[in-house]
Amino acid sequence: MRHRRAFTLIEAITAIVILGIAMPAMLLALGQAHRDRISPAMASQARWIAMEKLEDVLADRSSPSRGWEYIDGTNYPDEAPVTGSPGYSRSVDIAETGADLESLGTGYKTVSVTVTWTHADGQMHSVVLATVVTEIPS
Repeated sequence: MRHRRAFTLIEAITAIVILGIAMPAMLLALGQAHRDRISPAMASQARWIAMEKLEDVLADRSSPSRGWEYIDGTNYPDEAPVTGSPGYSRSVDIAETGADLESLGTGYKTVSVTVTWTHADGQMHSVVLATVVTEIPS
């Protein structure tokens, strides 16, 4: 009589046990990967929203009608939600600083824009972009 090559009952049970242990872990990893794939896109959108506001501040500084004195935190109110980008909020912080970025009142201002959003996992995330602006000599 010839030996037939086939799965035995023990091999079949072993395969089922291994799959039973591995499948939940693989499904959890797949679910996490699905949630995480959204994060870079949302962070990129937040950076664009922050850069947009920094460009507004720089344009106001160069504007003949607004100028250096207009660069004040009261002129840039918090936005929640940001117009055209629901789900994101934006705030601007402007602090007068010196060339050493610590002393006050020397013609430099630090502008920080913070954009906040809620990730798919329910956690709050934020991106902060900052720059230093100077008074344009007349």
